[in-house]
Amino acid sequence: MVEIDKKRDAIIEGAIKRFIHYGINKTTMNEIADDLSVSKPSLYYYFPDKNSLVFGVIDKIFSDYFEAIGKDMSIDMPIQERLTGFTEIKHRFFQKYYMLHLSGGSPDSSLNSDELREHFMKMKLKNENFHADIFRTAMEKGELAQADANKIAELYLESLAGITSLCILHGNKELFPSKKELKIMLEKQLSLSNIFLKGLK
Repeated sequence: MVEIDKKRDAIIEGAIKRFIHYGINKTTMNEIADDLSVSKPSLYYYFPDKNSLVFGVIDKIFSDYFEAIGKDMSIDMPIQERLTGFTEIKHRFFQKYYMLHLSGGSPDSSLNSDELREHFMKMKLKNENFHADIFRTAMEKGELAQADANKIAELYLESLAGITSLCILHGNKELFPSKKELKIMLEKQLSLSNIFLKGLK
């Protein structure tokens, strides 16, 4: 079982590298098999089709993300400090996986499937619930005024995502944003986070 999991993880890591370099649409299952020097039957044993492999990649990315933001949850810290840490983590993930274009439109039918959209919505909801718990805890500690934590979390995350979208919109959609653009995006997200929290006190 451990060996199977290792093989599956290796395939996902190999797929991520190729997806980032060439894009999901332009990558074939055969190319991934060649990159990893595994037989095509072996690849298809773990992932019957490209769609299932994309799902595996998404699960890996979100799993790493939730592990990263949940790492210091046992440490008591002010909500502003915690959200700053979360924003910086999200920014790192954006930089690392930007070229996957997972949230954008794509001619690849497997990426536009109802199943994939539903999966994304589940991950989005999980992220919102995680942040809602953070806001709820801050309210219980008296850091923030009482309010609907779930609605606040949704608005907060969508506001941060809006800044990311504007950064992409103003830049070249096909190329990686410049260091200056990334720096500005992070600064704006941190500023928005601070303003958001002040409004909730």
